[in-house]
Amino acid sequence: MKPSTNHSIAGLETEVKQYISDAPDPSRLITLKQASQWASEFLGKEISVSNVSYLIQYGKIRKYSGERNGVLVDLDDLKRYYESYNREHTFKEQLGDDLNWALSFDHLSEKDTTKHVHRLHPYKGKFVPQLVEYFIDDHIDDYKQETYFSRGDIILDPFAGSGTTLVEAKEIGIHSIGIDVSQFNCMIANTKLADYDLDLLEQTLKDTKRALTDFSSHSHISKFEKELTEKLSAFNHQYFPSPDFKYQLQKGEVDETYYGEKQAKEFLVTYDALVNKYDVDLAVGRGISFLDTWYVGNIRAEIDQGVHLIERIEDSQIRDALKVILSRTVRSCRATTHFDLATLKEPQLTTYYCWKHKKICKPIFSCVSWFNRYATDTLARLKTYDELKSDAHSVIIPGDARHIPLMSAIKERNVELYKMIKKQKIQGIFSSPPYVGQIDYHEQHAYAYELFDFDRFDELEIGPQYSGQGVKAREAYVKDISDVLVNARKAMADDFHIFLVANDKWNLYPAIAERAGLRIVNQFKRPVLNRTERDKSPYSEIVFHLERGGLLDFT
Repeated sequence: MKPSTNHSIAGLETEVKQYISDAPDPSRLITLKQASQWASEFLGKEISVSNVSYLIQYGKIRKYSGERNGVLVDLDDLKRYYESYNREHTFKEQLGDDLNWALSFDHLSEKDTTKHVHRLHPYKGKFVPQLVEYFIDDHIDDYKQETYFSRGDIILDPFAGSGTTLVEAKEIGIHSIGIDVSQFNCMIANTKLADYDLDLLEQTLKDTKRALTDFSSHSHISKFEKELTEKLSAFNHQYFPSPDFKYQLQKGEVDETYYGEKQAKEFLVTYDALVNKYDVDLAVGRGISFLDTWYVGNIRAEIDQGVHLIERIEDSQIRDALKVILSRTVRSCRATTHFDLATLKEPQLTTYYCWKHKKICKPIFSCVSWFNRYATDTLARLKTYDELKSDAHSVIIPGDARHIPLMSAIKERNVELYKMIKKQKIQGIFSSPPYVGQIDYHEQHAYAYELFDFDRFDELEIGPQYSGQGVKAREAYVKDISDVLVNARKAMADDFHIFLVANDKWNLYPAIAERAGLRIVNQFKRPVLNRTERDKSPYSEIVFHLERGGLLDFT
């Protein structure tokens, strides 16, 4: 079904209902249990009933109702989906047979790859924790033949980011040091690793949630959102029935652009009427500040109140934990579409057709429910990690990894770890350096720097997006990454192992290794799955394994 531009809304709805009423050959209908058994045999790995239910929920396959057997699916439908979904074959066909599929972690769910504190705050460019675990945990010997580190060793991440390497190291029992030029990144990592008085943290969260909710209750926004949500839900149920509408999109039966924009325009009349009824302030600033530009008036007031409440907390670790919660909240409540949350194009102040959720969505007018949800989630994740982590030392150092006096910086923060390094040295590095010209790391969290008045050091970033990807940018990148490695080697053991995760599209790492007096002893080419970008083309990166090599080259 591809509606043309002269189709009426009533006509479209009739066609949708007609398509839904069509049924397949009854002999091809199977139960969810039978579907999971068939898919498990077809793919050679376990596919659960819940996995099949997920496909129905997101419109990948259609469900049918059986009188005695409950939910049914069409076997032909299921087969078509899994034939197109065989990602390993697709990836290797496009990227080469040298892909190490074991490092795809394809068997893991999102819940596994964002376990405990790894999901405290969004962060572009981080790797899945299982990749770190694979290389630094000597107990994972059923997947690999060689181990590189042992419990009690010390490792370094000179591009610590949100702290993935350090979190995994502490869980395993490996001491770790992280360096990052971003003060905000260091706060995220420290929040994940800190030891808390969990009872005090829980009480502080309760008090803050209550105070923020009380502040918001005096606004008329809650009544506006309640009525808007009710009307929007009814509209979406009628014109974007789930999962049937998503299934039609998968089959190419609906012109998504035309249909989505048509219904968005239709609902906009209702939205405008409610905005006028409740006198909602939709004004945002232009070029004044990030917070003024991307947040409507009510949310801006709630944010300011949240900052005020957090500043009154005496315990510095708990104060930082709430800053991370508020920052996560603020990020989620920007006046932008759900499908452009990471890019930010123009403030979105009206309802719109959402390419991510396949229905009409609305802007956010209050951040209180988001803060409350993230506070509860953060407490649960910190409690889970508290039971898992070892007593291994971990230190986060804000600074430039090219020049920072590493040993004195460690001594200043953790004397015991400093003494250990003097005795046994750092055994290696596991890190993901920034890529050339892809991310401006300070800018991705611009709201947090403004919110908490952090100093920004954009000029110290390596390979920032604003420098581009030209020849000069690549030459600077080679120098900067090798300088980091040279500086780190001053505190490293002779038999160190360095693992760097990179998408080396310009083949820069051989030059980086040579300049730093290293040699590349192995390369693990891994597929990158579950990308957040709308471009889902097969994509790979390399884990470079480096060891001591020749003389340092500073030419």
